[in-house]
Amino acid sequence: MTADGTAGHARYTYRLRVSSTARIALLAEWDRCRWIWNECVARSKKAHTEGEKCGPARLDRMLTEARARMPWLATGSSVAQQQTIRDFGRARAKALKDIKSRVPMRRRTGMPRHKRKRDARPTLNYTRRGFRLDGARLHLAGGAVVSVVWSRVLPADPSSTRVYQDSVGHWYASFVVPAETRPLEETGATLGVDWGVKEIATTTSDPHDLPHPEYSKRAQGKLSGYDRMMARRRPKKGKPASKGYRRARELRAKVYQKVARQRQDTGRKWAKKVVRDHDVIAVEDFRPKFLARTTMARKAADAAIGATKRALIEMGRKHARDVRLVHPAHTTKDCGRCGARAKHALPLSERTYTCTACGATSPRDKNSARVMLVRAGLDPAGVEGIRLRAAQLPEAA
Repeated sequence: MTADGTAGHARYTYRLRVSSTARIALLAEWDRCRWIWNECVARSKKAHTEGEKCGPARLDRMLTEARARMPWLATGSSVAQQQTIRDFGRARAKALKDIKSRVPMRRRTGMPRHKRKRDARPTLNYTRRGFRLDGARLHLAGGAVVSVVWSRVLPADPSSTRVYQDSVGHWYASFVVPAETRPLEETGATLGVDWGVKEIATTTSDPHDLPHPEYSKRAQGKLSGYDRMMARRRPKKGKPASKGYRRARELRAKVYQKVARQRQDTGRKWAKKVVRDHDVIAVEDFRPKFLARTTMARKAADAAIGATKRALIEMGRKHARDVRLVHPAHTTKDCGRCGARAKHALPLSERTYTCTACGATSPRDKNSARVMLVRAGLDPAGVEGIRLRAAQLPEAA
């Protein structure tokens, strides 16, 4: 089970037990939705060439005409097909917004493209009128019935669901419900968090540092073996893949899935510990995408900094904690004690920060974590970032 919060909603994902009959029905539904998506892409390109508009209303009329003209399309669920058009409209609108905002090419989403059968994985979206929960069974519009592995009770009635298949071949159902808040007891403590590669998270409290587990490095032996197995069994161009090749590809996908789940589990457990012990958390608003173009790309990807940061933000929202995002510029040049800024940035090989103004010396990442607290408007006076008020100080003898 997973839960990801977005805009006042949470998404809970559960494993599905799909029978052969239900699998055939889901794949057939996916073929119909994929055809609609590709038709939307073709209509959009044609409208762009001819200078016409290709809005949701025009695509809805296209769907109505196609269902009336093609019986095989009308046998499917209109809910899933309409949601395919909505998803296409959102993807196209986001791409057009990036173009108008002059977002750099490397950061643009890109216009929607055709989905090929051998590449695109099945993904079906249903609104509330397109599915029904009956105990352990999920009834989908179109007649497909699947069993849900309820690892946790849903906190509320879902407003929509997404049924999809992962790279291993497992099926999942993702339900959207209103986000719930479970406030924790106040601790009076604050924490600064700095992201890195040597350690995923360095904080102002040593017990709350998150070391790099290097899950991908541990699994590299198995991955290399499966890569060699696939290379030996790779089919020639235009020939179908053999059973041995498909088996090796499935085994490699399972290893990748295990590594991803290990990273996710570690990040969530650490986020829960941090949120439980601190009221206010100053987090570096670090975006690790640029690390993909450096020599640290593999280790940075294995750290999963982005996923860990999202888990911390979501955990703070769930438990009513104050999580403040801090701009990451010049964090390695500022002093966490006096606030003075060095004239030159520290090279990566230098791991100790020494302030030329006040003479403070501390590990580089620890200093950056204290800078987070200063920039967030907090006072990192104590070990846990607590400064006693004047009324709490002992009276002078």
